[in-house]
Amino acid sequence: MAKIKVNNMSQKEKIYNILKEAEDILSGEKISIMLGISRVSVWKHVKGMVHSGIPVVTSPQGYRLTPDPDSLNPWEFGEWQDRMHYFQEISSTMDEATELARQDCPDFTVVVAERQTQGRGRMKRVWFSGDGGLYFTVVVRPDIPVMLASLVNLAAAVEMAALLRSSYGIYASLKWPNDILIDRAKICGILSQMETEGDRISHLRIGVGLNVNNSPELDEPGAVSLKTLSGHPVSRREILVAFLNRFEERLTGFDPETLIADWRSNNTTIGRHVSISTVKKTVQGTAVDIDSHGGLILKMADGSHETAIHGDCFHT
Repeated sequence: MAKIKVNNMSQKEKIYNILKEAEDILSGEKISIMLGISRVSVWKHVKGMVHSGIPVVTSPQGYRLTPDPDSLNPWEFGEWQDRMHYFQEISSTMDEATELARQDCPDFTVVVAERQTQGRGRMKRVWFSGDGGLYFTVVVRPDIPVMLASLVNLAAAVEMAALLRSSYGIYASLKWPNDILIDRAKICGILSQMETEGDRISHLRIGVGLNVNNSPELDEPGAVSLKTLSGHPVSRREILVAFLNRFEERLTGFDPETLIADWRSNNTTIGRHVSISTVKKTVQGTAVDIDSHGGLILKMADGSHETAIHGDCFHT
């Protein structure tokens, strides 16, 4: 498990920035003079960078950084870099985010991974996490009542769907409570977990799995990726930065009524006959609306109404 910790790699960060701005190969001797360290130290730092997945090409003439627009290296994230925790492989970004959150990490701390060995969705289902997908968890600490916590999950879905529509020209629709669909094919799943202190939210962990440059169709016939839709690779870093900016802005000026209106206008669940499954039971009815807390209101066969607060939703 290789992790890049920005605060503990100052020399590597300097080397990375030097190579990033260089127009040609730089010798180890030149870098050592620029940093005031030995050539052996430069070599050791570069070796560690390569081991961490940073694309540095070495040759007898020196070192060169290969441009990678899809890199998730924290140093590529500008103002976000100090809150980025990057793994090449991890069991689950949600698990790592849980530990960081309990250690009082800052608001909008992000755990991102190239691969997850135990990625999961709702109801403990497996989330296939093949190379090329975007898998991350954001720790947020919104100053809102516990009863509104579900709306944060909806906010993440609303902003990701809006980003996919505005920046990539695909019609992404929202399926209650946590999926984003292209037609009927799933492109993104969102999972939230919460911890509280009294009647206030301590933190929420918002886990996102977005099919970008992976091939989810191999494991899930009902899934699709951005690469498949566009016909070319897409920068995961650009998506992540754009999403974080949108999501942070949404939570900073949190307005439940506007959020619910935005969700309603882009959803594909209301008006459908649905089946909602939880650990304890399954209910069926016609989805007629969501309430002020994000619960799905169902009209039952006998004409009565029931609200589903959580659960897996199946369009039938």
